[in-house]
Amino acid sequence: MKKLQVYVVSDSVGETGEQVVKAVATQFRPNFDHTIIRKFPHITNKDHIQNIVEIAKAQDAIIVFTLVEESMRKNMIEVCNQKGVKSFDLLGPMIAMFESETNQKPLEEPGLVHKLDEDYFRKIEAVEFAVKYDDGRDPRGLLLADVVLIGVSRTSKTPLSQYLAHKRLKVANVPLVPEIDPPEELYLVDPKKCFGLVISPEKLNIIRRERLKALGLSDDANYARHARIEDELKHFYKVVEKIGCEIVDVTNKAVEETANVIIHKIEQGR
Repeated sequence: MKKLQVYVVSDSVGETGEQVVKAVATQFRPNFDHTIIRKFPHITNKDHIQNIVEIAKAQDAIIVFTLVEESMRKNMIEVCNQKGVKSFDLLGPMIAMFESETNQKPLEEPGLVHKLDEDYFRKIEAVEFAVKYDDGRDPRGLLLADVVLIGVSRTSKTPLSQYLAHKRLKVANVPLVPEIDPPEELYLVDPKKCFGLVISPEKLNIIRRERLKALGLSDDANYARHARIEDELKHFYKVVEKIGCEIVDVTNKAVEETANVIIHKIEQGR
């Protein structure tokens, strides 16, 4: 069986070219017998291309390349033709087709797809973090979070946590109840990362009464009474003062508005 050597040359990490080569190679050699696939990532100048082609020539290898810059692709083809090395351009023909279809010039910036992938996985990680450390479930998350939200019940802590998570921020939130001491970890959090969410007693009364109705309960329960709300807010202010964190009034604010306020404060702090 003839030995097959393939050099995958890329201006990024080379994963795209490697996966395509493997997909094709398995159609001929499912177990990759007598097959060598070697990656040359982050190739960004023509001297590198010259050296790789010379090595490929000496080892009777073929070259498959994913280069986004047109000048680099042309140089690769030219050098391979000069040296008699077989090569295949994976991206060039498709870039040309897209350029014709869109009437736009390509950015020619290596690694953009991996930046998108990294951004996507950061968002997923942040969303999972927000779920795991929602509603004070695990105080350990407070010290790992980018943002910590505290507030009495029905101040939009959970939806706000999820919204900020989609902005790639790891958020933990803690409900404040007078009968329960906040976790010790809360007082170890950097005050710049912590935000107390407050709402007017009147608005909170309306929200809580509607919540009770939705649950099929009487709307005059202690949970929605003004006296109870005032007690909870007094406790809230005591905790906030001890932490020394920023207070954000969420009365009549959409989650997006509150999130923008917090993001702005964080960026200012940086």
